[in-house]
Amino acid sequence: MRKTLRHWLVLVVMTGTLLIGGCFSNNVVGQQSSASPSPTQTVSSPPVAQDSGLQTTTLPRLEGNATVSMTVKGQTVVMEIDGTSAPITAGNFVDLVQRGIYNGLVFHRVVREPQPFVVQGGDPQSKNPNFPPEQLGTGSFIDPATRQARYIPLEILPEGAKVPIYHQTFDTAGVTASPKLRHRRGAVAMARSASPDSASSQFYITLADVNFLDGSYAVFGYVTEGMEIVDKIQQGDRIESMRVLKGIDNLKIERKS
Repeated sequence: MRKTLRHWLVLVVMTGTLLIGGCFSNNVVGQQSSASPSPTQTVSSPPVAQDSGLQTTTLPRLEGNATVSMTVKGQTVVMEIDGTSAPITAGNFVDLVQRGIYNGLVFHRVVREPQPFVVQGGDPQSKNPNFPPEQLGTGSFIDPATRQARYIPLEILPEGAKVPIYHQTFDTAGVTASPKLRHRRGAVAMARSASPDSASSQFYITLADVNFLDGSYAVFGYVTEGMEIVDKIQQGDRIESMRVLKGIDNLKIERKS
């Protein structure tokens, strides 16, 4: 009984670290902002997008797959991005890669204790070396065309379904199936705040199978090469560069007239 309770508490604490701006007070896979990573630490959340009325028709979409490389400490990590299962989530990420948004950003949260969990980055504020580290994890991508933060809906495809569930976790939607894209080791997924529709640019890579996140956070790809490099990422390490190796033609962006 004690062992079961202890395991449950570990899951709750670690899940809270994933939320944007913090992790479990307001989000699960969020941003962390402390010099020393602690799975019990939380931080403030970024502005929360509304769950209803979020416009998705103008968001980038990935109609198919894309391959993205990420360079950290001179070493390359390759990720396969799945736009078939998560077209909006994948499209948003590939668009940001193509724009160069991730170049120079910091991994502001790394959680390996009490067990391997995630490395998380993608806060645009971290490009500024003078930005207070304790505030990292609260930033979103500001679209220069609108001068507003771009948020994307929570998007998770159930196994065997043809259309993803949007705006809701599986628990909220009453879905009992497993997601097609699960949180196995090497999964690439979006961090968000407590609002399901608050993901923007921050992402995380899982360091182990963490299936208790399934149905709550949107996985949109997997590391296919260089997972041993991800295992060595430390809090404060910077993404030297990200680029799209293949599949950029699958990225569809609606241009406003």
